[in-house]
This record gives sequence, C-alpha cells and structure tokens, in this order.
Amino acid sequence: MTVHPAAKLQFERAVREFFRWRPVPESERSPAPAWWWHPAFQVLNTQEEMDPQWCYRLELPFSSTHAAGAAVLMAQLAGQTSMLQADELPKKMERAEAEENWPVSSDLDFSRLRREGRFIARLL
Repeated sequence: MTVHPAAKLQFERAVREFFRWRPVPESERSPAPAWWWHPAFQVLNTQEEMDPQWCYRLELPFSSTHAAGAAVLMAQLAGQTSMLQADELPKKMERAEAEENWPVSSDLDFSRLRREGRFIARLL
C-alpha cells in the first residue's frame, strides 16, 4: 500500500515540526501538538519506506517505514494531558509573553496578524 500524496504532505509537515520541537529542553518544550495524530494515523499501516531525511529527523534508521515514523509521533502524544497554545510550538510561552503577543478580541486586526506571520489559519 502506498501513501496518498496528501497524506504524505501532512506527514512531512508533522516530521518537520517534530524536528524543530524535539531539541528544545523538556522543561521548556510545549506539549506535542494534537494535530500530529491525524497524519500519523494516515500512514500507520503503510510499509512504504520514508525519505531518508525524514528518517534522520525522526531519529530512525534509514529505510524505516512510514509506520515506524507514525509510531514515533504517536509515542510523543501518548499519555499527554494538556494541549499547547497557538504560538507555543516548539517552546512554551511565558504567561506574560502570551498576553503581550495576543491582543484582546476587541483589538484584533487580522490583517496585521497575517502580516506578522501569526495568523493561525496558515497551513505551513
């Protein structure tokens, strides 16, 4: 069974995020993002080999399968009891910093947020 191109794209995004998230010291690291579940489940039963760069980023041997990569992502999510906030990947934000960066709803200027790269609806 081969991986659908759309599932591959989503899985690649999760792998890139994992690669940025993993080196952050555990005390400063945000919880693993819940959106990793979907790409992991999409490739969980496929035995197709991953791209060597993805294997490296997931700290797996070269020629590992997508299923092995999915297991790495899912292991980070298992037992997790809290979710990260919008701008917390890969590091947790201090409460004061979070309040400073996100204006109250009456002050929201979505065009400004989009220009500054903080618009949540961005895909990548």
